[in-house]
Amino acid sequence: MREDEPPPILRDKDHQAPSAFRPEALLREARRQKGLVAAEVPELCLLDPDGDIVRHLWGIGAARPVAAWSCYHSEMFGFDIGGRHVGIVGCAVGAPYAVLLAEQMFVSGCRLLVSITSSGELVTLGPRPYFVLLDAALRDEGASYHYLPPGDFATADARLLEAVGRAVATAGPIVHRGRSWTTDAPYRETEALLRRGRELGLAAIEMESAALYALAEARALPIVCLAHVTNAMAANTGDFEKGEASGAIEALRLIESIALAFDEILDVKP
Repeated sequence: MREDEPPPILRDKDHQAPSAFRPEALLREARRQKGLVAAEVPELCLLDPDGDIVRHLWGIGAARPVAAWSCYHSEMFGFDIGGRHVGIVGCAVGAPYAVLLAEQMFVSGCRLLVSITSSGELVTLGPRPYFVLLDAALRDEGASYHYLPPGDFATADARLLEAVGRAVATAGPIVHRGRSWTTDAPYRETEALLRRGRELGLAAIEMESAALYALAEARALPIVCLAHVTNAMAANTGDFEKGEASGAIEALRLIESIALAFDEILDVKP
């Protein structure tokens, strides 16, 4: 590599070119090998990077495996809420894994994807824990650069976000609006980077949203990300308190409000 060349992640990208490796092909082979018939997953799907929502639902007997989910790398569970059957995949940590799952969800029948990820606090918006409906995410990860040209932020669809914002406004949990910083390296969150994040007015640090919003923009897919702000990077003992059932109860109230408004939200999808 010449000294004046950009790094590999920024080179040789044609963002309009079709991929030679498609999620449909992977799922076709997974179904063949597992002996599964082609079937669709729930129209509303949820990414639960911490896995707390899945564990809570399983623990109370409210979730069952979704037989139609033929992914090699994960298990999807289904549960009923707000008059709708919802699919959820837990422990979807990090940008590459999140977009891998999201791509497969949308070719499997998903029509709206919501991610609720635990996040560190940068700019204080109130007493923790609380949620931030993310308008945009700083692209300090790798996956987004395979979907969009270089840029600082990946941005949510404004109309979709407004519809979801209306839905969750009266759900109960505190929901702010703001932007996040998406990182691939949580243990490289230096003091200088944290200061820069605060200078930019970023509310939270998390690991998935920039890539999910880049996928949403590139493919015109309805994806909404919420940051569950629960900690200040464990700077003090007693951090990471998420609330009842490790935050699952409050998160499910938001999901219920989105499920109830599903048709209205889909009316404004990208």
